[in-house]
Amino acid sequence: MKKIAILFSLFAFALVFHANAQEASGAAITFKEKSIDFGDITQGDKVSHTFELTNTGKAPLIISNVAATCGCTVPSWPKEPIAPGTSAEIKVSFNSAGKMGKQNSVVRIYSNASEPIEKISLISNVLPKTK
Repeated sequence: MKKIAILFSLFAFALVFHANAQEASGAAITFKEKSIDFGDITQGDKVSHTFELTNTGKAPLIISNVAATCGCTVPSWPKEPIAPGTSAEIKVSFNSAGKMGKQNSVVRIYSNASEPIEKISLISNVLPKTK
């Protein structure tokens, strides 16, 4: 029984070590900022921000998809691999038409990075139009 416990422990250690080694040698995303707050905007205003990211890993970063939480938020992103040490941009636009109050438009970035899903967001407080 003792031998089985020791073998199991060694196997678990090897798995953890292997996972950490893979993570350290892959792609990694580092953002300059992960959210931007536009404060008060008027209903119908369109705002946008360009998020800067850097591949701080050791392998090319491939962004497979970027998805917004609603049709009012539109992202655009690089389709080609991002080399280690290289920067790229994700532009996100938000249309406040039909929206009211506090808005937090979340965009998910799906990639081959060590953290496969990252989130960035545009924050605003949509005020009614004044006549």
